[in-house]
Amino acid sequence: MAGRNALVTGGTGAIGRVICEVLADAGYNVAANCHPTDQSNASKWLKSLNGSGERIHLEAFDAADYEDSGSGVERAEDSIGPIDILINAAGITRDATLVKLEPENWSAVLRTNLDSVYNVTRRVINGMMERRFGRVVNISSVNGQRGQFGQANYSAAKAGIHGFTMAVAREVARKGVTVNTVSPGYIESPLVHKVPESVRDQIREQIPVGRFGQPYEIARAVLFLVDDASGFITGEDLSVNGGFHMD
Repeated sequence: MAGRNALVTGGTGAIGRVICEVLADAGYNVAANCHPTDQSNASKWLKSLNGSGERIHLEAFDAADYEDSGSGVERAEDSIGPIDILINAAGITRDATLVKLEPENWSAVLRTNLDSVYNVTRRVINGMMERRFGRVVNISSVNGQRGQFGQANYSAAKAGIHGFTMAVAREVARKGVTVNTVSPGYIESPLVHKVPESVRDQIREQIPVGRFGQPYEIARAVLFLVDDASGFITGEDLSVNGGFHMD
């Protein structure tokens, strides 16, 4: 419903920024989280919206850090009001096969991709239950569903996200709060374009619809799940992958 307040972690990434734009265009007040080291680029993105981003407020904090997340959520609520909707979209990759995966790269991915979901959700969930309305959408990945060579850390974190979704969904359902997962497939983004072209071509051939997805298609799935009318959907994992992986 227009006028509700949404916080998007990783809100200035390739998918996160489009989620912010789609929510703002739909009438939501949006706090777009970015890492403090990315604040300059995030400010440039907001300026590039030429006024259409007037409903988007930038909030810099490290979602992987519990204390910094708490301070960031407080500032976001001071700016836009109590958080009704949380989109956990913060994520990084540090790819390597297990025998080459260093502990710091295991920890970095688990902290950013999975710990952040706990850190920020815990800060807003009580308020949602007290107001008897809330929507939490956690962005996972097709590689959390099927695994991916060289991504033991990423796949583990993304699989963990949906476990978190299902558990918390059961805890808060009777308080009017839903918790769901969206699992994107291969999406047109700088991350995908880091993959060698020959490998991208091989991946594309395995996608039944014959193309990579667009960030907008993920944002539309999020918009559906956060709607007031989607209150009977909780604990689900919505796959948006062009048929690349089917359960």
